Amino acid sequence: MINRSLTKYLISGALLALFTVAMYFAVESPKKEIKWDFNEGWYETFDLANGMQIIVIPNHKVPAVSHMVWYKVGAMEDPRGKTGIAHFLEHLMFKGTEEYPDGEFSKQVSKNGGRENAFTSHDFTAYYQNIAKEKLAMVMKMEADRMRNLQFDKKQVDAERKVVIEERKMSIDNSPRRLLNEQMDAAQFMNHPYGTQIIGWLHDIENLKLEDALNFYRKYYAPNNAILVVAGDVTSDEVKKLAEKYYAGIKKSDLAKAEDYTIPEQRIEKRIELKDERVREPELWRSYIAPSQKYGNTEQAFPLIVLSKIFGGGTTSRLYKSLVIDQKAAVSIGSYYNDLKRGPSKFTMFAIPAQNKDIPDLEQAINEEVQKIIDRGVSEEELESAKKSLVADQIYAREGLQEMAYLAGEATTVGLDPEYITTWTDRINAVTAMQVQQAAQEVLNQSSSVTGVLTNE
Repeated sequence: MINRSLTKYLISGALLALFTVAMYFAVESPKKEIKWDFNEGWYETFDLANGMQIIVIPNHKVPAVSHMVWYKVGAMEDPRGKTGIAHFLEHLMFKGTEEYPDGEFSKQVSKNGGRENAFTSHDFTAYYQNIAKEKLAMVMKMEADRMRNLQFDKKQVDAERKVVIEERKMSIDNSPRRLLNEQMDAAQFMNHPYGTQIIGWLHDIENLKLEDALNFYRKYYAPNNAILVVAGDVTSDEVKKLAEKYYAGIKKSDLAKAEDYTIPEQRIEKRIELKDERVREPELWRSYIAPSQKYGNTEQAFPLIVLSKIFGGGTTSRLYKSLVIDQKAAVSIGSYYNDLKRGPSKFTMFAIPAQNKDIPDLEQAINEEVQKIIDRGVSEEELESAKKSLVADQIYAREGLQEMAYLAGEATTVGLDPEYITTWTDRINAVTAMQVQQAAQEVLNQSSSVTGVLTNE
């Protein structure tokens, strides 16, 4: 597992490999290292008259661009009884328009040496094309066309429903770990859409109809609910000219105010145990409700990023050194935390016990480590080491064109802006040992935890 503090590649089970496609393979050109300088002017942003926000991230090292359209709608907006509709519509967005019939969009991108795909999260849905600079107008025209002119019929909906049902079976129903995590989320996020997996519940997916998809599309797919991010060998003037040509003529919609979901206080520890003969080795999971950059005590977001790195972020972390190396109680262990959410986040730990250890032994050892960090905090040496590692990780992650478009789009879509990226390193370096301990004391509360146990007997 990885620390999900800034770079989020794991959107859903079916899209784990989404961002393994490097921008450099989008065109036939020599590989060049891309370095981003976050001085004033590293990005430009402007709005069209119809409310669409545009973010331009120029970098002229490679004659290519990453074009991404982000919609501020995700599984959080799935109506009750129609879970999975946001993800289902993502599939249907490739069914074509009158000008670009079913399959033509992807055919044009591929024929011109580009790559394209889409992904859905609880908080947003996004569509991207990585392609040579001179083809930017082409992909912008096609993406603008399907923003309002999408066409699909009952036969296509019925066929795609079967695809999504099979995706659900492969990614969740056939995975004991994912089944356990699904039940843990349902217990953790009470009275909140985050408690439902992005793909939706099977019985809801089976009943999704053409009208459901059309209503969702017409309600949320509009320029004033979208953000366009273009990164690469472009200038702001070039992008503005093209955006005015292709996107500005699309009428805005009357958007309902987004619902303000809250979760009730969790007062008791919850435990979920799943026994499945398909399990090869037992696993222990623990999650705690946590604030994000947009929910709860937001000042704790950056300390929680550092806490996750110190506590369970790799082979130098406390959990690994104590439970794997010293105590030999586990063969694998770690923690992760995602700060970029519209709603609440969670702080998660996971572990696989060593062969001579059982789950109760492992859980007791983890509880002791949690209590140590609550009572004693972290050392200055641990703090500085974690900061250096986090900053190095993010410098590396920022070296690709699509990665920058992704980071800017995600931050903006959840309600921040690209300055989140600009100030990220400084804010990580400003975190103190006291702030890390305070975050641990508030978040790692047993009464607000959900523990999951996966065994085969």
